[in-house]
Amino acid sequence: MPFSNSSELSPSFLLAGPPGLEGAHSWLPAALCAAYVLAVLANGAVLLAVRAEPGLHAPMYLFLCMLAAIDLALASATVPRTLCLYWLGSRRIGFGACLTQMFLIHALSAAESTVLLAMAADRYVAICHPLRHAAVLDGRATAKVGLLALARGVLFFLPLPLLLLPLPFCGPRRLSHSFCLHQDVMNLACANTTPSVVYGLTAILLVMGLDAVLICLSYLLILRAVLRLAAWRERLKVFGTCVAHICVVLAFYVPLIGLSVVHRFGKDLAPLVHVIMGNVYILVPAVLNPIIYGVRSKQIQRTILSLIRITD
Repeated sequence: MPFSNSSELSPSFLLAGPPGLEGAHSWLPAALCAAYVLAVLANGAVLLAVRAEPGLHAPMYLFLCMLAAIDLALASATVPRTLCLYWLGSRRIGFGACLTQMFLIHALSAAESTVLLAMAADRYVAICHPLRHAAVLDGRATAKVGLLALARGVLFFLPLPLLLLPLPFCGPRRLSHSFCLHQDVMNLACANTTPSVVYGLTAILLVMGLDAVLICLSYLLILRAVLRLAAWRERLKVFGTCVAHICVVLAFYVPLIGLSVVHRFGKDLAPLVHVIMGNVYILVPAVLNPIIYGVRSKQIQRTILSLIRITD
C-alpha cells in the first residue's frame, strides 16, 4: 500500500545488492573497496602534488584539482554505504539519507561536467588564442569556474529531492542500485511524477547535454586550428596536449550514457548488471582521471615522487 512520507516516522528504501554475495559475486565488494582505496590515494596524491609545487598552479592543473576533489566527494558519498550493504547486510536507507545521497550524486556530477567544459575551453584558448591565454584564464577566473561549477550543480539539482519529498511511495520500495538515483527513486512513487520527470530531464539536458555539445564544438574548433599547421609533427604535438582531457571526458560521459541506457532499456537485464553499471559510473572517473593525468604529466610524476622521498 502507498504511504505518505509525512505520515511515517522513518520511511526507508532497500538498496540493491547482487544476489549470492557469499558465492559467485563475492569478488564485487573486494573489487569495489580496492577501487575506492585507489581513487582516494590517486586523487589525494594529485591534490598534494599541485599544492606543493608552485609550477603546477596553472589553470589546467587547478581544474584537475577540482576534478580530484569532486571525484573524492562523489565516491565518498556512495562507496562506504555500499560496502556496509555488501559486508554488513545493511540494505535499508532512510528517506532523508536517500534524498541527500541522490542530491549529492547529481549535483557533484553536474559540477564535474562543468569543470570538464572549462578544461575544454582552456585547451581551446591555449591552442587557438595562445597570446590571450594568460589574460583570459588567470587565477581569479579559475576560482570563479570552481564556484560556478558548485553553484550550477546545487541550483539545477536541488529541486530533484524537493519534488520527491511530498510524494507517496509504494510496496517494498526496492531500488535497483546500491545507492540512490533520481530516476530509480522516482519510479517507486505511487503518484503523478510528471513534474519530476520533466524537470529531471530538463536539468540533465541543460547541464550534461549542453556541456557535451559545447565540448564537442570546442574540439571541432581545435581540430580546425590544428589542421592549419603545416607540419604533421607540429600537428601531433599540439593535439597531443588534448589527449589526456579527451580521455577524461570519455571516462565521465561513457559510463553516464551507459547507465542511462541501462535505466531506459535494461528492465529485463539481470540485477547484477544494474549494480555493476552504477558502481562503474561512480568509480571509473575517480580512478582513471588522476592516472590519466599522472601518466601524461611529467611534472605531476616528479612532484609525487619527490613527496614520497620526503616522507621516507
